[in-house]
Amino acid sequence: MRGNRLLALLILCFSSLSIFASSKPNIVFILADDWGMGDIRFYGGERCKIDTPNMDALAAQGMAFTNAHSSSSVCTPSRYSVLTGRYNWRSERKNGVLNGTGAPLILPARETVASLLQTAGYATACIGKWHLGLDLPTTDGTPPQFTAKTAAELATKCNIDWSGRIGNSPVAVGFDYFWGISASLDMPPYIWIENDRFVGECTTIKAFNRPGPAHADFEAIDVLPTLVEKATGFISAQSQSDQPFFLYMPLNSPHTPIVPSVAFQGKSALGAYGDFVMETDWAVGAVVAALEKAGLAENTLIIVTADNGCSPASSRGIPEGMLQFTMEDGVSTDLSRHYPSITYRGHKADIYEGGHRVPFVARWDGTTAPGSVAGQPICLVDLFATCAEMVGVEVSATSAEDSISFLPILTGATQDPIRTDVVHHSINGSFSLRQGSWKMVFCPGSGGWSAPRPQTFKKVPTTGWYQLFDLENDPSEQTNVIVLHPETAERMTQLMQQYIAAGRSTPGAPQPNDGLATPLHPDWMIKAMGVTE
Repeated sequence: MRGNRLLALLILCFSSLSIFASSKPNIVFILADDWGMGDIRFYGGERCKIDTPNMDALAAQGMAFTNAHSSSSVCTPSRYSVLTGRYNWRSERKNGVLNGTGAPLILPARETVASLLQTAGYATACIGKWHLGLDLPTTDGTPPQFTAKTAAELATKCNIDWSGRIGNSPVAVGFDYFWGISASLDMPPYIWIENDRFVGECTTIKAFNRPGPAHADFEAIDVLPTLVEKATGFISAQSQSDQPFFLYMPLNSPHTPIVPSVAFQGKSALGAYGDFVMETDWAVGAVVAALEKAGLAENTLIIVTADNGCSPASSRGIPEGMLQFTMEDGVSTDLSRHYPSITYRGHKADIYEGGHRVPFVARWDGTTAPGSVAGQPICLVDLFATCAEMVGVEVSATSAEDSISFLPILTGATQDPIRTDVVHHSINGSFSLRQGSWKMVFCPGSGGWSAPRPQTFKKVPTTGWYQLFDLENDPSEQTNVIVLHPETAERMTQLMQQYIAAGRSTPGAPQPNDGLATPLHPDWMIKAMGVTE
């Protein structure tokens, strides 16, 4: 009798857990690599010379954001903020990106979106480009290195242990499963990683822009199709389970090397880059189709966005006269030429809008209104708080210090901004702060790769070290109005200093930043530029 009661109680508990789990939405977060808003027809309109039917359909079925931003204008730091809910410059890396052998940037004790969702009962998978550092095993216990120029030299001039266990891989920070590559597709080693092991060993040297150790069968052109195959396989397997899942899919495309598959070569008027964008769009469509086929689409939040704006490297091979890549005297309205940043100034690496304003489309059937457009500012750092609110998990005081939930926007519960401000960061470590229509830029020039580049400033400009733009009246950031609004500049400077010092930009107890202090007027930058007062 007692045993029967216990059995009945267990059955009831497991049934309740199953119902609770199935009521939680699945989450698929696809992060394209170097994808400008103007590279998508929905955003770029007739000026976009690339067909993107799957992204256009996703926007028609869900909600498209027009004021979404990555926290940084380059790869590694953007990925850090996506997964941690923390501005990238709070990490130990204050500028630039990691390479394929870089040490882990997410510290072991740091909570991530994946570990948060694990505690809420989710199956979690990362399939794609990691680029957040790994502890690669070596044969001699020293940091990984390779100076081999030929396959014959690998045995003596490469100390990576291909049979060893990779430490602090994605499976150590909340993911149940990982399949992907260590960093960008032009950064060796060129070999697949599954969970915390290499898939085989590197026995040759290949160069996808940068030469380095490579698996004999690893080819850049195969990477995107393989990621799609793995992601759709994961989705199919999850259809046999009641457990909700989180799929984080950071793509390798359309980042260099530009390697469209044979099926997409010659499909676009913009040459190989356009072809690769079309294949990226196909990848999005394949994942959505897999969700629909598995009967999971209705209970899945699908988000597609990018880690930063389009890269200047994409212009290589585009037919003459087809592309305008930078602002020309403030003009970006020549509809005859493709412009990856729509109407905004700059591109990847820059502090200007084109560096960090990214496409962001969300489909959540029955929740997001089809064909809706959201103009409120959000940041990719907000994924953490949004997921926490969706699954009813409280964010700890030491996690997601800069994340704010945009769930009320997705559900249509508010038309008001959920953020009072957003902090941006460029490749050289420069900051900007967006508040309302004001954008305070704490450097001269772009802070990145477009003109005027940091290296061009040999003395402080006559308007001072900082810039202030009125985005409502000057969305292309052509006129620095800081001398006209000194009180606004001072207020925003003080707020930025407060956010840095407090270790957070959301309410709560102050938290420590990692590594050295992150100043607004970094001495190392002044010295590197040779700036004189």
